[in-house]
Amino acid sequence: MRTTTVHVHPAYQVGEVNRRIFGSFVEHMGRCVYTGIFEPNHADADSRGFRRDVAALVKELGITVLRYPGGNFVSNYRWEDGVGPLEERPRNLDFAWRSVEPNTVGANEFLAWCRRMGIEPMLAVNLGTRGLNEAMEFLQYVNGDTDTRLPQLRRSHGWEDPWNVETWCLGNEMDGPWQMGHKTPDEYARTVTEVANAFHRFDDKLSLIACGSSSRSMPTFGRWERVVVDAAFDNLDMVSAHAYYEPIDDDVASFACCAEDMERYIRDVAATLDHVAAMHHSDRRLKISFDEWNVWYQSRFGGENSIGMEHAPHLIEDTYSVLDAMVVGSLLITLLRHTDRIGVACQAQLVNVIAPIRTEEGGRAWRQTIFHPFALMSRHARGVVLDTRCEGPAISTQRWGGADQVWTVATWDAENHDLVVFLVNRDLHERARVRIDLRAFGDCKVVECLALDDEDIAAVNTADRPNRVEPRNATCDITSGILTFDANPASWNCLRLKTSSNEDN
Repeated sequence: MRTTTVHVHPAYQVGEVNRRIFGSFVEHMGRCVYTGIFEPNHADADSRGFRRDVAALVKELGITVLRYPGGNFVSNYRWEDGVGPLEERPRNLDFAWRSVEPNTVGANEFLAWCRRMGIEPMLAVNLGTRGLNEAMEFLQYVNGDTDTRLPQLRRSHGWEDPWNVETWCLGNEMDGPWQMGHKTPDEYARTVTEVANAFHRFDDKLSLIACGSSSRSMPTFGRWERVVVDAAFDNLDMVSAHAYYEPIDDDVASFACCAEDMERYIRDVAATLDHVAAMHHSDRRLKISFDEWNVWYQSRFGGENSIGMEHAPHLIEDTYSVLDAMVVGSLLITLLRHTDRIGVACQAQLVNVIAPIRTEEGGRAWRQTIFHPFALMSRHARGVVLDTRCEGPAISTQRWGGADQVWTVATWDAENHDLVVFLVNRDLHERARVRIDLRAFGDCKVVECLALDDEDIAAVNTADRPNRVEPRNATCDITSGILTFDANPASWNCLRLKTSSNEDN
């Protein structure tokens, strides 16, 4: 067993914990909406058709932001088909996921559910098969408060007050050839400039997100961001980034360390945004909306044309293991490490579709393994993010080269004297002895020490065994300001401490 020393100091601050990092994503895809959050015939459905058992798990998960309605779905979506009397709403074919969309849930139903749940909505507009006019009309319908046609239409549908949605995604993955209406960098730059300008004419306080390249591996990556941001710089707040991870060619060691890729991705996008700011002689620092990220076993997915044209098909319902939970925890650590540049982040998706929550139609709902690191980090990450520094061994990987065995971040709530260290041992075979230097915080006491691990890193949770994998109490020791903790292989860990009340320490 090798040793890693983690240095934590209250002076080394990255920035305030951005609570919007703990966002998620609801798309009209597979069973995320229908038989996911919404199932009117379920025994535990509320009066509006939304499942209470799922809502309870969503609250426990600690979601702060929800992106809607897509994703690929949005690029051929007609928002007006999802509003008004249910009996008048058309059934449409969604080209993205080759599914039948009944429009039973639309913008108002989703926004009302978010309000009841205390979650901030984040809406996307269709810039694939539609454009400026339709986006402006959607904005007016949702947020308008004037005595004009579209706010009046919303009122006639039973929603008197504007929703006042603050954050808007201007399209989705517009450089992807799989996207309905995908565009060149110059084509999208022209579109997003027009839409962003119009949206800020309506309300200059809106937060607007332009599509970045669909992934770091796209041939358009880098140039796309530069061209788009250069064109619309004055009216943008964020640029999107998307990343999904799985073992490639059975290279599990590289998969365990895929946070290395996310780390580089964030730095590359931030560098491009800052380059454009310099070109504009501006001190503005645009942020990154990491609004799709997760573990997704895409190699198991047969592609869109493998999907039968039906309503709410079982689509990419990955069952997650202990190893997957460790990876998800490491990606959340990475997002927190960059709290100063991440404006919002959304794990894709919320229910059933590569999700922390699974359901049976008409039956049970349960937590997947990846549920636990997200819920605990959302619950306990408060105050400021501290820049932890590690001295210890590295793991050799094929894709990323040397990667630290132990991956960490810490948050400190000085007002309440709460210090939390989140860490993963990314080694699949060897335990890690972790020494955390806490001397700068005075006397520290351990409040809780939790570990998510298992002798079988392939272990999963199912409807029949929903608690097969869950956090367990672990042990650690503090002597002379040094906390010692042994992290099991492929483990995610949460160490909660009370610091001295003397802030001068």
